[in-house]
Amino acid sequence: MNEIITFFTHFIIGIIEKSGYLGVFTLMAAESALITIPSEVTMPFAGFLASAGKMNLYLVILTGALANLFGSLLAYALGWWGEEHLIRSLIKKYGKYVLVSEHEYDRSERWFRRYGEKIVFFSRVLPIVRTFISLPAGIAKMNLLRFSIFTFLGSLIWSAFLTYIGFMLGKNWHSIEGVYRQFEYLIVICVFLLGLYYVAHKLKKVNRK
Repeated sequence: MNEIITFFTHFIIGIIEKSGYLGVFTLMAAESALITIPSEVTMPFAGFLASAGKMNLYLVILTGALANLFGSLLAYALGWWGEEHLIRSLIKKYGKYVLVSEHEYDRSERWFRRYGEKIVFFSRVLPIVRTFISLPAGIAKMNLLRFSIFTFLGSLIWSAFLTYIGFMLGKNWHSIEGVYRQFEYLIVICVFLLGLYYVAHKLKKVNRK
């Protein structure tokens, strides 16, 4: 696993150093289009380059968010046109080549059924789920405009968070993992509380009838 992480880190750094904003866009779009490229490396490193004056902080953030939207729309379209049986077939056949598993897809599908469309927004700051949530949204034929708005806003927050941390840490940008883990727990708790609120709200409406 450490070897894989190291490989991805060097791969991502090399692309961004050579391609700049285009590299950031390509990597972030690929992540949202079901190719497991960690944004926790892409955006902090771009933030570090921004702190060194080699990139613009705000352009980096916007590029990351727009790229996530673009990649998510591709995955959404796959879910819309492919339906679930085709999605599962593709994951079984090709998933291992892009580090995608049925287990990860099942998790995102369960989250979408449990929390509804709002999870498209909240999932953008959650590991694994943010990469796959577009598939069940497409399969469910979620309204495209709402999907795009929720995706962009959630991606903007995620992109800004990672880039700013990289900007502040400078050469120590790679140490973001410890910071992110604390943030991740907070997000999971918030989503859990949101789920409890949703269930309580539904039960209250049922009891009124």
